[in-house]
Amino acid sequence: MSVNEESFKSSFTVHSNQSIKSAISSYYIMKAFQEAGVPDGVINFIPCRGSDVSKHVLSDPRLAGFHFTGSTEVFKSTWKLIGENIDKYRSYPRLVGETGGKDYIFATESANIDALVTAMIRGAYEYSGQKCSALSRCYVPAKIWPQLKEKLLKEISTIKVGDVTDFTNFLGAVIDKNAFDEITGYIDAAKKSPDADVLCGGYDGSVGWFIYPTLIQAKTPNYITMIKELFAPVLTVYVYGEDEYDAMVDHCANSSIYALTGSIFCEDRKEIADLEDRLRHSAGNFNINDKPTGALTGQQPFGGARGSGTNDKAGSIFNMIRWMSPQTIRENLCPPENYRYPYMGEK
Repeated sequence: MSVNEESFKSSFTVHSNQSIKSAISSYYIMKAFQEAGVPDGVINFIPCRGSDVSKHVLSDPRLAGFHFTGSTEVFKSTWKLIGENIDKYRSYPRLVGETGGKDYIFATESANIDALVTAMIRGAYEYSGQKCSALSRCYVPAKIWPQLKEKLLKEISTIKVGDVTDFTNFLGAVIDKNAFDEITGYIDAAKKSPDADVLCGGYDGSVGWFIYPTLIQAKTPNYITMIKELFAPVLTVYVYGEDEYDAMVDHCANSSIYALTGSIFCEDRKEIADLEDRLRHSAGNFNINDKPTGALTGQQPFGGARGSGTNDKAGSIFNMIRWMSPQTIRENLCPPENYRYPYMGEK
């Protein structure tokens, strides 16, 4: 389809009453397709309200499939709407969902602390934590916490925040004021809560919506920022005692509705085998001694189950197969000319 930059910006701003946000990146990708010679109609770019998609696309009898990326709540409502319209469709629509995550690192006493510090910073603060795979909760044994805390806070203090066109900045602003207000609300609540300590971080909304890399130490594994997805550069750590290991592994596996990405940090192969088995249903993308972000097409296909989506693994053959409708063809070069089977002969 034809795309004009000025008309796109004007139309999108008028219809949404919001800033262009992430739609502008889709516009430039669409423009690149056009410049590469992709014919009109092969890929369509239609910026609009979600309600318009529901009204005009999801209710159309020709709907064959729907690949969704967004919030768990919206995907659930989409699935419900398609179910309500099932009698209208020409075929059963294929549904694939890529939704949220409450992604974790579980560390043991054998962890490489320097590698763990790097993974925590990159996993939690890259892209200002605004991606579904971002690290947002971490379980750390008490034995290594003092050393880990010292190194982690020292490294966080060196992080530059500012305009992303300056490549010396590690993170920029969050996407809009709504996100800023929600995130700062959780930070302020943590500062006042007896169940949490804000070890570093904060925010500044005077020029842009900037959230500084924030580290919270939760005194209970069920503290709100250990459970709720924030989509923010906010990492919450729970320090577990030696006698809590088994309970915390189970908590890590089952305390979230999501199962998108997760990581373990340990050097002991027996611990790795144990955690890999016990956490198998907690993350569609499971990482050993690496951050929970950074899956790449052709290297580590991406997707999660439970509240995180249908786990169809974008970037892999498994996802592509979901959009195919196979037909089998048979030709008999020597067709039978009598309906009777050999076993039917009388003795």
